[in-house]
Amino acid sequence: MPAEPIANAGPAGSSPWALAFRDLRRNRLALAFFALFVLIVAFVLAAPLWADHVADTGPNATHTLERITVDGERRDVVNPEGRPIDPVWFGAGGKFFLGADSRLGRDEMVRVMYGGRVSLFICIVAALITTVLATTFALLAGYFRGATDSVISRTMDVIWAFPVLLLAIALGLVLAVGGLQIGPLHISGSSIWIPILVIGFVSIPYMARPLRGEVLSLREKEFVEAAEAQGAGPLRVMFGELLPNLSSTIIVFFTLNVATNMLLESALSFLGVGVQPPNASWGSMIATGNELITSAPLLTIIPGTMILLTALSLNVIGDGLRDALDSKSKVRLEAHAGMAESKGTSV
Repeated sequence: MPAEPIANAGPAGSSPWALAFRDLRRNRLALAFFALFVLIVAFVLAAPLWADHVADTGPNATHTLERITVDGERRDVVNPEGRPIDPVWFGAGGKFFLGADSRLGRDEMVRVMYGGRVSLFICIVAALITTVLATTFALLAGYFRGATDSVISRTMDVIWAFPVLLLAIALGLVLAVGGLQIGPLHISGSSIWIPILVIGFVSIPYMARPLRGEVLSLREKEFVEAAEAQGAGPLRVMFGELLPNLSSTIIVFFTLNVATNMLLESALSFLGVGVQPPNASWGSMIATGNELITSAPLLTIIPGTMILLTALSLNVIGDGLRDALDSKSKVRLEAHAGMAESKGTSV
């Protein structure tokens, strides 16, 4: 008896990407968190508009000795005891909407927006570096195998042997003190490229190893043998045949890597080996607010909440992409559902 067609297989001729997009649109939870992430990105990108037209101050401008008018009352930005002003939700025209961040009297709202720009930039660029290097190493190791695979895999094992946070702290501390010299290029220890390079480097094995496993599996497929039989060289096979078949996995890994980088960057900045002053990130803002955790807890809660929402949204988006792009898991799910149905009807 011929097998019945799968009901959710989609219209004939639909591409895998079209089917994945259809499934992703049906995942309301992933779409909701994608909208949340878009709002977060729009929020931080609007930092110059808020700073110039509402708060009328910059992220590093200090207001220690200044006073502002709130509902007709003059108030110190930082009182004589060193306590910054509380959030001024209304009555000051948007100035110090979330209060001041420390005894320096910097506008917390402006710092949150600009700090988010720095945090997202570091996380996304570091994820791009990790993705490019991990994919390249995985293709080389999985395609050539042998000695090439041994050298690359053992190198990844050495990096893998260290706890990722401890390795990142050690590298960040060394580079923050002495900077980085790459030929004629010198990167100072206070540059945001230091945490970008550190995070991008320590994350490589966590993406390269599973990709290598997929390349080893794809290496034995018929389409690779056909390409080699037609005279395709190693580069053509790796980047023309194998890489397109890894694209869905790479997209999912990239999304989840950005979320992981958000937490790692925050930890490094909190410990003082990530983003260096006067630049601000959400992690460094938590470290600054920790000094006033009892008298002004919002200085820690607000950037911490932004980190939580960003990492959570990216993780949910990554899970949604994985469910939509992993056709094998969907086939297994449908097979299990069919078996359960058949058992139910037989009983």
